[in-house]
Amino acid sequence: MLAGAVVIIVQAPRCRPLPVMEWWNKGPLYQLGDPKTFQDSNSDGVGDIFGIQERLDSLSTLKVKGLVVGPLHAPLELSDTKLTEIDPNYGTMEDFKKLLEAARKKSIQIILDLTPNHGGSSAWFNYSVTAQNGELLEKIKEAMNFWLDFGVGGIYFNGMENIDNPGEIIEELRNITANHSSDGKARVLLVSANDPHSDKMLTMLNDTASGMLTARYLIHNDNSSGSSLGERIKQYQQVTSEQDWILWAVRPRLGHMASAVHEKLLRVYQLLLFTLQGTPLTLYGDEIGLKDLPGQPAAASSPYMQWDDSTNHGFSNGLPDRSSNVNENITFKGQENNKNSILSVYKRLSELRGKERSLLHGDFTLLYQNDKTLAYERSWDQNERYVSVLNFDPEMEISLTIEHKNIPEKCTVVMSSNSERKEDSSISLKDLKLVPGEALLLKYPYTV
Repeated sequence: MLAGAVVIIVQAPRCRPLPVMEWWNKGPLYQLGDPKTFQDSNSDGVGDIFGIQERLDSLSTLKVKGLVVGPLHAPLELSDTKLTEIDPNYGTMEDFKKLLEAARKKSIQIILDLTPNHGGSSAWFNYSVTAQNGELLEKIKEAMNFWLDFGVGGIYFNGMENIDNPGEIIEELRNITANHSSDGKARVLLVSANDPHSDKMLTMLNDTASGMLTARYLIHNDNSSGSSLGERIKQYQQVTSEQDWILWAVRPRLGHMASAVHEKLLRVYQLLLFTLQGTPLTLYGDEIGLKDLPGQPAAASSPYMQWDDSTNHGFSNGLPDRSSNVNENITFKGQENNKNSILSVYKRLSELRGKERSLLHGDFTLLYQNDKTLAYERSWDQNERYVSVLNFDPEMEISLTIEHKNIPEKCTVVMSSNSERKEDSSISLKDLKLVPGEALLLKYPYTV
């Protein structure tokens, strides 16, 4: 009997070593951006830092691991830019310190946006002017060290495609966050671009290193089909080093997901975000389908967050001046108890991604793609495997057959945007029919 037991142990498949996972790998990041549109705490009609703290309970239900906040500094001329000061319209340093402490108690890190000229035509001033390079870079380095010492979990920069030698500059900045990770509290550098599909940006991403998140946009001012999305995902993965971790986003430039995609496809893109290999990045309000304000200048198109049906939707007791019927009846509270709501889909996907190893850090295998459909598998070692099947056509039913040597003909339904499908039911992957705009998540067990 002992000999038989030894043979069984020796022949049993060995577990694959788990990769090192930092906090930004383990759950979604939530971009608040400018605090003035999120929550007003003092009834002056302008969102502020303390307002963010007031809404931490709601944010913690989303199981987000980090909040991207800011910029908090006032947009000034290069010579006057004070990256280590907070615009008094948002609050004080003490307010920010209390926010860091309160968020940390809920296992949420604060990532501070330090994009220097966030209110100007160029996010990095005219960085190609040699005389400015050294001055601006030194200010940024000093500010990074200041805020990392202050306790932020990471630093975010946008518009990186607009500077000269971005790879070289980013490496210098990444070293700063790496040096502040030596106390056992990992810090992250996060970068994105206003033109994420530029050749310059893709080349830059190819040179990124561990400890950095780089935003990849699954849709950007166009309605990407399943086929082009599949190609884009493969392209991003090809320029990503083994140590790099992809940050996925779905949005038009600086806007909300619901303004970029058809309403029937919101759940499709949520499922896509949360089941790809990487970290989801969502803009405030994306979890409830909030839309940008129409007919407004770009700087004024951001809607106020809508929490409930009280005055100003719970954003403020003051008098906000941005009103529009495009977000009528869209509130956080109104969707909390509806299991089919966009908010409920977001919460469930976030929870699944955080606890299922195949979704958290599993391998990605593209199974099927055409101009309307995308299907892929996520798998990790001896754990349950997941298959995402997405119909990007909001008007037509589609039919497909998924065949792969490791995938059984039948899988179990985990969740679907089609209310006619029963969860935990068995479904065949042969001649599988998806209703218009259906997001379908399946699973099957690992077998030797």
